[in-house]
Amino acid sequence: MAYKIEVSAEKTYIILTVTGDLTNEQAMQQNIEAHALGKSLGISRFFVDMVESRFVGSTLNHYEFVNKDMNESDVINRYARVVALVHPDDHSHDFMETVSKNNGHDLTLFRDREAAIHYLIQDL
Repeated sequence: MAYKIEVSAEKTYIILTVTGDLTNEQAMQQNIEAHALGKSLGISRFFVDMVESRFVGSTLNHYEFVNKDMNESDVINRYARVVALVHPDDHSHDFMETVSKNNGHDLTLFRDREAAIHYLIQDL
C-alpha cells in the first residue's frame, strides 16, 4: 500500500491517492495526514482516489473505523466533504459510505472522476 497527498491546482481541495490493499490502520494514518494538511491550509474538502486500492477488512472493521477511529481523532474534520473515487468493479468500500453517512460524515463514493470533482467543488 502506498499513498500520496497533494493540494489541487486551485487550492480548493486535498487529493489523497491510494494504491494497493488498504486496512483501517493505514486509512487512519492517511486521513490524519490529509486532514492535518487541510486544516493548516483552511481546506475542508477531500478527493480520495482509490481506483487502484481495495479495502481488505471486514464490515466490522468499517464500522469500527467510522464509529471509533474517526470520531476519536482530534485532527479529523467531521464536517469535511469527502469524495472517494473507486474502481467501477470495486464494492469493498461501499459499506464505509453507508456507515459514514449514518454517523454524520459527508463521504460519497463515485465511480466517475468528473462527477466526483463536480460534487466536491459545488457550492464553493
